[in-house]
Amino acid sequence: MAGPAPDRAALTVGPGMDMPIMHDSDRYELVRDIGSGNFGVARLMRDRRTSELVAVKYIERGEKIDENVQREIINHRSLKHPNIIRFKEVILTPTHLAIVMEYASGGELFERICKNVRFSEDEARYFFQQLISGVSYCHSMQVCHRDLKLENTLLDGSDAPRLKICDFGYSKVLTHVNFILF
Repeated sequence: MAGPAPDRAALTVGPGMDMPIMHDSDRYELVRDIGSGNFGVARLMRDRRTSELVAVKYIERGEKIDENVQREIINHRSLKHPNIIRFKEVILTPTHLAIVMEYASGGELFERICKNVRFSEDEARYFFQQLISGVSYCHSMQVCHRDLKLENTLLDGSDAPRLKICDFGYSKVLTHVNFILF
């Protein structure tokens, strides 16, 4: 005989992760898969209510959510800046934790560099200034990314693409002591 159904309000993701958690994943419809890695799979989804495209990172749930995933959620949700991918929400499914984020339709900066072979000085400066702006904001919020690389810098789909920093899985909150060590 099965026990009583778990109280959905009692479900928690981990310490310090007391954000609204959706249990109904019917809000989004799958458009296509956009990537995979050690974390799981990333999918392009469409919000059924607004038609907005979002990126959803699916991470398999286990007995204990990985410390990096907890850090990613806690740190990323605190950051709101034009050069940082916008964190939207977390969805719990029976098997996965899904992080819903802004979709950057321009792809990775890495892909753009490979396609163009080289940037003019003006174009390099344009992207570098945006990168520095995003990193400076993170540091002002006491968050150190710790995994900046071309694959973690995305571009929106505009004519003058805006650079967006993503993937805060290795990020760390800076304290006075560890700030001195970096």
